[in-house]
Amino acid sequence: MNKKETLRKYLQFLGAADYDHLISLFSEEAVVHSPLYGKVTAAKFYKDLFKDTAESKLTLINLFTGEEENTGAIHFQFDWTLSDGTKAPFEVVDVCKFSPDGKIEELKIIYDSARTRPAFEKLK
Repeated sequence: MNKKETLRKYLQFLGAADYDHLISLFSEEAVVHSPLYGKVTAAKFYKDLFKDTAESKLTLINLFTGEEENTGAIHFQFDWTLSDGTKAPFEVVDVCKFSPDGKIEELKIIYDSARTRPAFEKLK
């Protein structure tokens, strides 16, 4: 699977809250850097995210691949409904670093969390 295919699958599995298929796109030691959850393993991040999510709708805006073969990014609208029913939508870019075998080994989530943080913190 090439980087663009991996990123499209990532968005598909994320939107479906399909943990097993989503985590299969990541290397075993993969980490996620999140404005809300901090730096955590991919396994922990997606378990926590899905636990905190009642519903999500993801809309692809752009896919990017870096000049280096090991980078790519996906830009999308994340219409997030938290587990308590609060709506917390945002536009986001997830920047990925890929391992030599094509798995995601690092993912950095970039968005302005000012509007989502208060609703998220009420869950915690």
